[in-house]
Amino acid sequence: MRIIIAPDKFKGSLSAPDVAAHLEIGLRSVLCGLEVERIPVADGGEGTLDAAVGSGYTRKTVTATGPTGRPLAADFAVRGTEAVIEMATASGLAVLPGGRADALGATSRGTGELIRAALDAGCTDIVLGVGGSACTDGGAGLLAGLGARMLDGVGRELPGGGGALARIETVDFARLDPRLTTARFILASDVDNPLLGPNGAAEIFGPQKGASPDDVRALEHGLECFFRILANELGSAAVEAENAAGAGAAGGVGYAALAVLNALRRPGIDVVLGFTALEDRIRGADLVITGEGSLDEQSLGGKTPMGVARAAARAGVPVIAVCGRTTLDPGSLLHAGFARTYTLTQLEPDISSCMADAGNLLVQLGAKMGTELDECALPHSMTRYGNHQPSQGAAHA
Repeated sequence: MRIIIAPDKFKGSLSAPDVAAHLEIGLRSVLCGLEVERIPVADGGEGTLDAAVGSGYTRKTVTATGPTGRPLAADFAVRGTEAVIEMATASGLAVLPGGRADALGATSRGTGELIRAALDAGCTDIVLGVGGSACTDGGAGLLAGLGARMLDGVGRELPGGGGALARIETVDFARLDPRLTTARFILASDVDNPLLGPNGAAEIFGPQKGASPDDVRALEHGLECFFRILANELGSAAVEAENAAGAGAAGGVGYAALAVLNALRRPGIDVVLGFTALEDRIRGADLVITGEGSLDEQSLGGKTPMGVARAAARAGVPVIAVCGRTTLDPGSLLHAGFARTYTLTQLEPDISSCMADAGNLLVQLGAKMGTELDECALPHSMTRYGNHQPSQGAAHA
């Protein structure tokens, strides 16, 4: 029996590679002669780097500027001339010193430095996975990490962070890395918010990064100032990018990527499934196992499990979902393409205990799965449901 294990992370508990490893231990404890291929996946945010490394990319570590300006060790991944950069490793909430938010001062500069490191490594095709960012600086920090300078009215370089953008008068692109003109960028993001306004980066995502109502107003003003300067410097490219889907991603890093790097925005799960070649690797398998920490209505909107389920359906392979918990009813899960769904809460109803002991619980679920697979030998009902093409309505609910 050949099984593909392709989960996302269980946020707050285990990385996707760890989820896959624990499930395999459980499966192998009851099934002999099993062929398992672990393919960790993600939706373009946190975990994207793990997915790349799990698909043959080489992890590289550099020193970069952290979200509060302190240096840190940050990773990216390279395969030939391709690079995958996960913004959260250099500019994310998870790497804030002491976990203390800095809504006005947090910068995306380290992400720009990772891009420069990828260019130094000879990469010309760069995936920028955004998600989990700590900053709302419109991507000004990212551009600074690539050589641009944000200047005030007397020519002084501004400090990092969205709060300082209220004083911006000029963006000096003279030292912007010239290799950017020949590099190709993919912005991997499911966020479709614009840069400014009631649905923009500051209003919608600022509070998640510690911004008070006054901070949100200050950040919105700074982003407006930054937009006006870039519109004056770059013209229509910067104007059109402000309202483009994804401009508000990662505190406006999406805007800088679209306006200056000429990035192409694509749904994160599609990007990850592409560089992992998941669909090709699924062909001929007997079963696919996917999942994430919480399988809910948001999952049906295009998160990792649905992307994997659609790929498996096209290959005619049944799919099992594994998650910490689910808020979906059995009918919705079947309609989404999951032949069966296993949850950690079946074994441990307490959510905090589930998160603390997710590894052991996944081993137990893997063993339970293996026992049922051995007894049922992939019954007709599983194959039928597994081959059901998830409806487009369910995928985009």
